[in-house]
Amino acid sequence: MSLLFEPLRLRDLSVTNRAWLAPMCQYSAGSDGVPGDWHLAHLGSFAVGGFGLLLTEATAVVPAGRISPQDVGIWNDEQVAAWRRITAFVHEQGAAIGTQLAHAGRKASVFRPWSTVQGSVPAAEGGWTTLGPTDVPFPGYAAPAAMTTEQVAAVPGQFATAARRAHAAGFDVVELHAAHGYLLHQFLSPLTNTRTDAYGGTPANRARLLVETADAVRAVWPDGKPLLVRVSATDWAPGGLEPADVAVVVKELAAHGVDLVDVSTGGLVPAQVPVAAGYQVPHARTIREASGTAAAAVGLITSAEQAEQVLRDGAADAILLGRQALRDPHWPLRAARELGDAVAWPPQYQRAAWR
Repeated sequence: MSLLFEPLRLRDLSVTNRAWLAPMCQYSAGSDGVPGDWHLAHLGSFAVGGFGLLLTEATAVVPAGRISPQDVGIWNDEQVAAWRRITAFVHEQGAAIGTQLAHAGRKASVFRPWSTVQGSVPAAEGGWTTLGPTDVPFPGYAAPAAMTTEQVAAVPGQFATAARRAHAAGFDVVELHAAHGYLLHQFLSPLTNTRTDAYGGTPANRARLLVETADAVRAVWPDGKPLLVRVSATDWAPGGLEPADVAVVVKELAAHGVDLVDVSTGGLVPAQVPVAAGYQVPHARTIREASGTAAAAVGLITSAEQAEQVLRDGAADAILLGRQALRDPHWPLRAARELGDAVAWPPQYQRAAWR
Protein backbone atom coordinates (compact mmCIF):
# COMPACT_ATOMS: atom_id res chain seq x y z
CA MET A 1 0.00 0.00 0.00
CA SER A 2 1.32 3.43 -0.93
CA LEU A 3 1.45 6.18 1.67
CA LEU A 4 -1.04 8.16 -0.43
CA PHE A 5 -3.69 5.52 0.25
CA GLU A 6 -2.94 4.91 3.90
CA PRO A 7 -5.62 6.28 6.24
CA LEU A 8 -4.83 9.37 8.32
CA ARG A 9 -6.36 9.68 11.75
CA LEU A 10 -7.10 13.12 13.17
CA ARG A 11 -8.79 12.89 16.58
CA ASP A 12 -11.78 10.55 16.10
CA LEU A 13 -11.85 10.95 12.32
CA SER A 14 -10.07 8.38 10.18
CA VAL A 15 -9.72 9.78 6.65
CA THR A 16 -9.55 6.90 4.18
CA ASN A 17 -6.61 8.29 2.23
CA ARG A 18 -4.30 11.31 1.95
CA ALA A 19 -5.51 12.64 -1.42
CA TRP A 20 -7.69 15.58 -0.40
CA LEU A 21 -9.65 18.21 -2.28
CA ALA A 22 -8.37 21.75 -1.81
CA PRO A 23 -10.86 24.57 -1.16
CA MET A 24 -11.79 26.25 -4.44
CA CYS A 25 -14.22 29.16 -4.72
CA GLN A 26 -17.11 28.61 -7.12
CA TYR A 27 -18.84 32.02 -6.92
CA SER A 28 -22.10 30.25 -7.78
CA ALA A 29 -24.52 30.86 -4.91
CA GLY A 30 -27.35 33.36 -4.95
CA SER A 31 -27.21 36.54 -2.91
CA ASP A 32 -28.52 34.49 0.03
CA GLY A 33 -25.29 32.45 0.29
CA VAL A 34 -27.14 29.14 -0.03
CA PRO A 35 -25.25 26.32 -1.81
CA GLY A 36 -27.29 24.75 -4.60
CA ASP A 37 -27.25 22.01 -7.21
CA TRP A 38 -23.93 23.21 -8.62
CA HIS A 39 -22.26 22.69 -5.24
CA LEU A 40 -23.84 19.25 -4.81
CA ALA A 41 -22.65 18.13 -8.25
CA HIS A 42 -19.25 19.80 -7.86
CA LEU A 43 -18.40 18.35 -4.46
CA GLY A 44 -20.26 15.12 -5.09
CA SER A 45 -18.10 14.32 -8.12
CA PHE A 46 -14.95 14.40 -5.96
CA ALA A 47 -16.50 12.14 -3.33
CA VAL A 48 -17.39 9.66 -6.09
CA GLY A 49 -13.86 10.11 -7.45
CA GLY A 50 -12.19 8.77 -4.33
CA PHE A 51 -10.92 11.84 -2.46
CA GLY A 52 -10.56 11.04 1.22
CA LEU A 53 -11.42 14.52 2.50
CA LEU A 54 -13.17 17.33 0.66
CA LEU A 55 -12.80 20.93 1.81
CA THR A 56 -15.46 23.37 0.66
CA GLU A 57 -14.72 26.73 -0.84
CA ALA A 58 -14.29 29.72 1.47
CA THR A 59 -17.60 29.81 3.34
CA ALA A 60 -18.45 33.16 4.86
CA VAL A 61 -19.21 33.36 8.56
CA VAL A 62 -21.14 36.62 8.08
CA PRO A 63 -22.58 38.28 4.94
CA ALA A 64 -19.88 40.99 4.94
CA GLY A 65 -17.23 38.25 4.93
CA ARG A 66 -18.03 37.03 1.43
CA ILE A 67 -15.42 37.49 -1.27
CA SER A 68 -18.16 38.12 -3.82
CA PRO A 69 -21.93 38.53 -3.57
CA GLN A 70 -22.17 35.02 -5.06
CA ASP A 71 -20.20 33.31 -2.28
CA VAL A 72 -21.67 30.61 -0.07
CA GLY A 73 -22.14 31.16 3.63
CA ILE A 74 -23.04 29.42 6.84
CA TRP A 75 -24.64 32.18 8.90
CA ASN A 76 -28.28 30.98 8.86
CA ASP A 77 -30.44 27.86 9.08
CA GLU A 78 -31.38 27.82 5.39
CA GLN A 79 -27.71 27.48 4.52
CA VAL A 80 -27.28 24.72 7.11
CA ALA A 81 -30.11 22.70 5.53
CA ALA A 82 -28.59 23.09 2.08
CA TRP A 83 -25.15 22.04 3.28
CA ARG A 84 -26.66 19.03 5.07
CA ARG A 85 -27.89 17.69 1.72
CA ILE A 86 -24.32 17.87 0.39
CA THR A 87 -22.57 16.39 3.42
CA ALA A 88 -25.02 13.47 3.42
CA PHE A 89 -24.21 12.63 -0.20
CA VAL A 90 -20.47 12.87 0.43
CA HIS A 91 -20.75 10.57 3.43
CA GLU A 92 -22.71 8.05 1.37
CA GLN A 93 -19.65 7.77 -0.86
CA GLY A 94 -17.37 7.02 2.11
CA ALA A 95 -15.58 10.39 2.09
CA ALA A 96 -15.19 13.00 4.79
CA ILE A 97 -16.01 16.67 4.27
CA GLY A 98 -14.88 19.87 5.92
CA THR A 99 -15.91 23.48 5.59
CA GLN A 100 -13.43 26.31 5.25
CA LEU A 101 -14.74 29.11 7.46
CA ALA A 102 -13.73 32.50 6.13
CA HIS A 103 -13.97 36.25 6.32
CA ALA A 104 -12.50 38.12 3.36
CA GLY A 105 -11.88 41.40 5.19
CA ARG A 106 -10.60 44.09 2.83
CA LYS A 107 -10.72 41.65 -0.10
CA ALA A 108 -14.50 41.20 0.19
CA SER A 109 -17.27 42.58 -2.04
CA VAL A 110 -15.57 42.04 -5.41
CA PHE A 111 -16.88 40.87 -8.76
CA ARG A 112 -16.42 37.19 -9.46
CA PRO A 113 -13.51 36.31 -11.76
CA TRP A 114 -15.45 35.83 -14.98
CA SER A 115 -17.38 39.09 -14.69
CA THR A 116 -16.86 41.58 -17.51
CA VAL A 117 -15.79 44.11 -14.87
CA GLN A 118 -13.40 43.59 -11.98
CA GLY A 119 -12.66 45.21 -8.65
CA SER A 120 -15.04 46.20 -5.88
CA VAL A 121 -18.78 45.82 -6.36
CA PRO A 122 -20.66 49.13 -5.86
CA ALA A 123 -23.44 49.24 -3.28
CA ALA A 124 -25.98 49.78 -6.07
CA GLU A 125 -25.00 46.38 -7.50
CA GLY A 126 -25.06 44.46 -4.24
CA GLY A 127 -21.69 45.42 -2.77
CA TRP A 128 -20.88 46.68 0.72
CA THR A 129 -18.26 48.53 2.73
CA THR A 130 -15.51 46.12 3.64
CA LEU A 131 -13.56 45.84 6.89
CA GLY A 132 -9.85 45.55 7.55
CA PRO A 133 -7.16 46.02 10.18
CA THR A 134 -6.69 49.55 8.77
CA ASP A 135 -8.32 51.63 6.06
CA VAL A 136 -5.59 50.80 3.53
CA PRO A 137 -7.15 48.98 0.54
CA PHE A 138 -5.92 46.00 -1.40
CA PRO A 139 -4.55 47.56 -4.63
CA GLY A 140 -7.38 48.22 -7.07
CA TYR A 141 -10.15 47.68 -4.51
CA ALA A 142 -12.26 50.14 -2.53
CA ALA A 143 -10.86 51.23 0.82
CA PRO A 144 -12.11 49.25 3.82
CA ALA A 145 -13.28 50.72 7.10
CA ALA A 146 -10.67 50.27 9.82
CA MET A 147 -12.12 47.91 12.42
CA THR A 148 -12.60 49.13 15.95
CA THR A 149 -11.14 47.05 18.75
CA GLU A 150 -14.69 45.97 19.61
CA GLN A 151 -15.34 44.83 16.03
CA VAL A 152 -12.15 42.79 16.02
CA ALA A 153 -12.99 41.19 19.34
CA ALA A 154 -16.36 40.07 17.90
CA VAL A 155 -14.79 38.08 15.07
CA PRO A 156 -13.95 34.90 17.07
CA GLY A 157 -17.59 34.66 18.13
CA GLN A 158 -18.70 34.92 14.51
CA PHE A 159 -16.46 32.00 13.59
CA ALA A 160 -17.65 30.02 16.61
CA THR A 161 -21.31 30.49 15.68
CA ALA A 162 -20.48 29.33 12.16
CA ALA A 163 -18.69 26.27 13.58
CA ARG A 164 -21.80 25.34 15.56
CA ARG A 165 -23.78 25.51 12.33
CA ALA A 166 -21.11 23.46 10.55
CA HIS A 167 -21.59 20.70 13.10
CA ALA A 168 -25.36 20.86 12.61
CA ALA A 169 -24.80 20.65 8.85
CA GLY A 170 -22.88 17.38 9.19
CA PHE A 171 -19.33 18.55 8.51
CA ASP A 172 -16.51 16.37 9.86
CA VAL A 173 -13.81 19.04 9.81
CA VAL A 174 -13.58 22.81 10.16
CA GLU A 175 -10.73 24.75 8.56
CA LEU A 176 -10.04 28.37 9.47
CA HIS A 177 -8.97 30.41 6.44
CA ALA A 178 -5.96 32.44 7.57
CA ALA A 179 -4.29 32.65 4.15
CA HIS A 180 -4.46 34.38 0.77
CA GLY A 181 -4.83 37.89 2.11
CA TYR A 182 -8.18 37.43 3.83
CA LEU A 183 -9.06 38.87 7.23
CA LEU A 184 -7.14 36.56 9.59
CA HIS A 185 -4.09 36.78 7.32
CA GLN A 186 -4.46 40.57 7.14
CA PHE A 187 -4.08 40.72 10.92
CA LEU A 188 -1.19 38.24 10.96
CA SER A 189 1.09 40.03 8.50
CA PRO A 190 3.06 43.20 9.33
CA LEU A 191 2.45 44.40 5.77
CA THR A 192 -1.26 44.95 6.42
CA ASN A 193 -1.47 45.17 10.20
CA THR A 194 -0.06 48.46 11.48
CA ARG A 195 -2.48 48.73 14.38
CA THR A 196 -1.34 49.97 17.78
CA ASP A 197 -3.95 48.28 19.97
CA ALA A 198 -3.87 44.74 21.41
CA TYR A 199 -4.30 43.29 17.90
CA GLY A 200 -1.27 44.94 16.31
CA GLY A 201 2.42 45.64 16.73
CA THR A 202 4.27 42.61 18.07
CA PRO A 203 4.07 39.20 16.36
CA ALA A 204 2.06 37.88 19.32
CA ASN A 205 -0.44 40.75 19.05
CA ARG A 206 -0.78 40.25 15.30
CA ALA A 207 -1.46 36.56 15.89
CA ARG A 208 -3.94 37.31 18.67
CA LEU A 209 -7.06 37.34 16.46
CA LEU A 210 -6.19 34.00 14.85
CA VAL A 211 -5.41 32.36 18.20
CA GLU A 212 -8.58 33.75 19.79
CA THR A 213 -10.58 32.51 16.80
CA ALA A 214 -9.08 29.04 17.11
CA ASP A 215 -9.92 29.04 20.82
CA ALA A 216 -13.50 30.16 20.20
CA VAL A 217 -14.06 27.53 17.52
CA ARG A 218 -12.37 24.74 19.47
CA ALA A 219 -14.61 25.54 22.45
CA VAL A 220 -17.78 24.78 20.46
CA TRP A 221 -16.47 22.30 17.89
CA PRO A 222 -16.83 18.70 19.13
CA ASP A 223 -13.66 17.43 20.75
CA GLY A 224 -13.56 14.39 18.49
CA LYS A 225 -13.62 16.45 15.30
CA PRO A 226 -10.43 17.92 13.81
CA LEU A 227 -9.69 21.61 13.48
CA LEU A 228 -7.47 22.75 10.58
CA VAL A 229 -5.99 26.12 9.66
CA ARG A 230 -4.90 27.27 6.20
CA VAL A 231 -1.92 29.62 6.26
CA SER A 232 0.17 31.47 3.72
CA ALA A 233 3.73 30.49 4.60
CA THR A 234 5.15 33.54 2.86
CA ASP A 235 3.78 36.83 1.54
CA TRP A 236 6.38 36.75 -1.27
CA ALA A 237 7.13 40.39 -0.42
CA PRO A 238 9.88 42.22 1.48
CA GLY A 239 8.96 42.79 5.11
CA GLY A 240 6.14 40.23 4.97
CA LEU A 241 5.65 36.86 6.62
CA GLU A 242 8.22 34.12 6.09
CA PRO A 243 7.94 30.39 6.90
CA ALA A 244 9.86 30.75 10.18
CA ASP A 245 7.37 33.40 11.34
CA VAL A 246 4.40 31.27 10.42
CA ALA A 247 5.88 28.17 12.06
CA VAL A 248 5.92 30.00 15.40
CA VAL A 249 2.22 30.82 15.01
CA VAL A 250 1.38 27.26 13.96
CA LYS A 251 3.15 25.84 17.01
CA GLU A 252 1.04 28.14 19.17
CA LEU A 253 -2.12 27.11 17.33
CA ALA A 254 -1.34 23.43 17.94
CA ALA A 255 -1.29 24.19 21.67
CA HIS A 256 -4.77 25.66 21.23
CA GLY A 257 -6.32 22.57 19.64
CA VAL A 258 -5.43 22.85 15.95
CA ASP A 259 -4.68 19.41 14.49
CA LEU A 260 -3.25 20.11 11.03
CA VAL A 261 -2.05 23.10 9.04
CA ASP A 262 -2.83 23.48 5.34
CA VAL A 263 0.21 25.29 3.89
CA SER A 264 -0.27 27.63 0.94
CA THR A 265 1.41 30.96 0.13
CA GLY A 266 0.76 34.54 -0.97
CA GLY A 267 -2.39 36.49 -1.69
CA LEU A 268 -1.87 39.36 0.73
CA VAL A 269 -0.34 41.84 -1.71
CA PRO A 270 0.43 41.68 -5.43
CA ALA A 271 3.73 39.82 -5.80
CA GLN A 272 5.89 37.87 -8.21
CA VAL A 273 5.47 34.21 -7.25
CA PRO A 274 8.01 31.66 -8.56
CA VAL A 275 5.40 29.13 -9.64
CA ALA A 276 6.71 25.67 -10.51
CA ALA A 277 5.79 22.05 -9.87
CA GLY A 278 5.38 21.52 -6.13
CA TYR A 279 6.65 25.04 -5.41
CA GLN A 280 4.91 25.25 -2.02
CA VAL A 281 5.98 21.83 -0.76
CA PRO A 282 9.24 23.07 0.83
CA HIS A 283 7.22 25.53 2.91
CA ALA A 284 4.97 22.73 4.17
CA ARG A 285 8.07 20.78 5.20
CA THR A 286 9.59 23.78 6.99
CA ILE A 287 6.44 24.51 8.96
CA ARG A 288 5.78 20.85 9.71
CA GLU A 289 9.30 20.30 11.06
CA ALA A 290 9.62 23.60 12.92
CA SER A 291 6.20 23.44 14.58
CA GLY A 292 5.85 19.69 15.12
CA THR A 293 2.34 19.94 13.64
CA ALA A 294 0.83 17.76 10.93
CA ALA A 295 0.72 19.53 7.58
CA ALA A 296 -0.87 19.24 4.16
CA ALA A 297 0.93 20.34 1.00
CA VAL A 298 -0.77 22.04 -1.94
CA GLY A 299 0.23 23.70 -5.20
CA LEU A 300 0.94 22.16 -8.60
CA ILE A 301 1.06 18.59 -7.35
CA THR A 302 -0.28 16.72 -10.35
CA SER A 303 0.86 13.09 -10.59
CA ALA A 304 0.44 10.10 -8.30
CA GLU A 305 4.20 9.57 -8.22
CA GLN A 306 4.84 13.20 -7.24
CA ALA A 307 2.23 13.09 -4.46
CA GLU A 308 3.60 9.81 -3.13
CA GLN A 309 7.15 11.18 -3.08
CA VAL A 310 6.10 14.26 -1.10
CA LEU A 311 4.69 11.95 1.56
CA ARG A 312 7.67 9.58 1.51
CA ASP A 313 10.07 12.51 1.86
CA GLY A 314 8.26 13.56 5.04
CA ALA A 315 7.35 16.98 3.66
CA ALA A 316 3.65 16.57 4.44
CA ASP A 317 1.05 14.25 5.93
CA ALA A 318 -1.57 14.80 3.21
CA ILE A 319 -1.82 16.17 -0.32
CA LEU A 320 -4.37 18.77 -1.40
CA LEU A 321 -5.27 19.01 -5.07
CA GLY A 322 -7.01 21.97 -6.69
CA ARG A 323 -6.78 22.59 -10.42
CA GLN A 324 -5.66 19.03 -11.08
CA ALA A 325 -8.83 17.84 -9.36
CA LEU A 326 -10.94 20.08 -11.59
CA ARG A 327 -9.29 18.50 -14.62
CA ASP A 328 -9.78 14.99 -13.26
CA PRO A 329 -12.41 14.61 -10.51
CA HIS A 330 -11.55 10.89 -10.30
CA TRP A 331 -7.83 11.54 -9.77
CA PRO A 332 -7.55 9.33 -6.64
CA LEU A 333 -9.07 6.33 -8.41
CA ARG A 334 -6.63 6.72 -11.28
CA ALA A 335 -3.74 7.37 -8.89
CA ALA A 336 -4.50 4.20 -6.94
CA ARG A 337 -4.44 2.19 -10.13
CA GLU A 338 -1.11 3.74 -11.16
CA LEU A 339 0.43 3.03 -7.75
CA GLY A 340 -0.93 -0.52 -7.68
CA ASP A 341 -3.25 0.03 -4.73
CA ALA A 342 -6.54 -1.79 -4.42
CA VAL A 343 -9.11 0.76 -3.28
CA ALA A 344 -12.89 0.69 -3.19
CA TRP A 345 -14.56 2.00 -6.34
CA PRO A 346 -18.21 3.03 -6.48
CA PRO A 347 -20.12 -0.09 -7.57
CA GLN A 348 -21.53 1.88 -10.51
CA TYR A 349 -17.92 2.31 -11.78
CA GLN A 350 -16.54 -1.13 -10.95
CA ARG A 351 -16.29 -2.10 -14.63
CA ALA A 352 -13.56 0.53 -15.06
CA ALA A 353 -11.48 -0.44 -12.03
CA TRP A 354 -8.91 -2.78 -13.57
CA ARG A 355 -9.95 -3.74 -17.08
